[in-house]
Amino acid sequence: MKKTSAFFSLIGMALGASLLLAGPAGAEPAPVSVGLIAPMSGIYARYGQVMRMGAEMGIKDINDQGGIKALDGAKLKLVVVDSGDSTEKAKSAAERMVADYPNLVAATGAYLSSFTLAATEVTERARLPMLTLSYSDLITSRGFKYVFQTSAPAGKQADIALPSILELAQKASGKRPKTVAIVTDNTAASLSTVKALKDGLLKKNGLELVVDETFTPPLADASSLIQRVRSRRPDLLFFLPTVISDAKLILEKMNETNVKVPVISFGIAIAEPEVVKTVSPALLNGVMSAVGNWGAKGQEALIKRMKTEYNEPWMTQNAISTYGDMWIMKAALERAGKADREAVGRAMHTLDDGPSPYFPGGVLKFDEAGHRVGATLTVIQWQDGVPVTVFPEAQAIAQPIWPGK
Repeated sequence: MKKTSAFFSLIGMALGASLLLAGPAGAEPAPVSVGLIAPMSGIYARYGQVMRMGAEMGIKDINDQGGIKALDGAKLKLVVVDSGDSTEKAKSAAERMVADYPNLVAATGAYLSSFTLAATEVTERARLPMLTLSYSDLITSRGFKYVFQTSAPAGKQADIALPSILELAQKASGKRPKTVAIVTDNTAASLSTVKALKDGLLKKNGLELVVDETFTPPLADASSLIQRVRSRRPDLLFFLPTVISDAKLILEKMNETNVKVPVISFGIAIAEPEVVKTVSPALLNGVMSAVGNWGAKGQEALIKRMKTEYNEPWMTQNAISTYGDMWIMKAALERAGKADREAVGRAMHTLDDGPSPYFPGGVLKFDEAGHRVGATLTVIQWQDGVPVTVFPEAQAIAQPIWPGK
């Protein structure tokens, strides 16, 4: 009798211990931490804040729709790390991120390509999957296994955009542009685009480079740059800023000196809401930019939420991309079946989830180097005080116009 009692007592103790380890019945599973490393301070803070908005919206929608089903409905939790406004700060921030948050399963960021290049040196060593919209061709040419680029690289973007823009110019004006000026800052993505242009794309498209100027942001004075453009009278100006104040300064100086050259940009600094607050809509009208992503047809509900929840007049590439990144992380977690960064990284390499709803062109699938398969770009244009998507046609909100000289 005593032996029987002791036996059942041991069983009871084991069951009790297992229940304590499992937690109370019906308890929610632990949240899964995902990271955003982006500039929240310094001259690029505006972009980081918008990236945070998109990530918050994505996490809210995922959690409201049941969280990660493969993990019993575990909710996503956003960890935000300030990358600062220099490559040194971005690298230091990445080191803090992987040290302070060892439970992170994936991250997104870091805005400027130069920041992303520095940060991913750290995240790669930590085997932390890192999604990025940054454009530089170098990001996915280093043989890294845990870096995933959702945008078309800068060189490919220029290759896609240039023929479309020249065709538009010829249709609208009856004349194909023959000469071009390039005014660029010296950040990594801008220089990648310019390198592709100068290494063969300009010649391939019958364009002669007549002005080639590079500056360090932020600009104090744009007079000498615009004077060179004015003296050479190019048919097009390719302008590549990454700081809003530089975009404003160049456009205002062109207006002040009566330099009427169609402006084609690469990147979003020229299409941020702050630009139209200080630059006349008439001056902006017709200015185009090739960007990695933008709010487009089919995303009207998200664009409306940006207005109502964050008081944002439109949805830039930084918001729609970080929103989409949260859904990529969810898909990888569902496939991995566990909150483990290496498992999530392997799952991202095997994703094959069909057409991408939050990125232009292609599918939700990455090749061995980490490029999103079939990624293209978005061309936006200022029309009546709003930068709207005009390319690709399937996602266009408006028809493109060609600014007159």
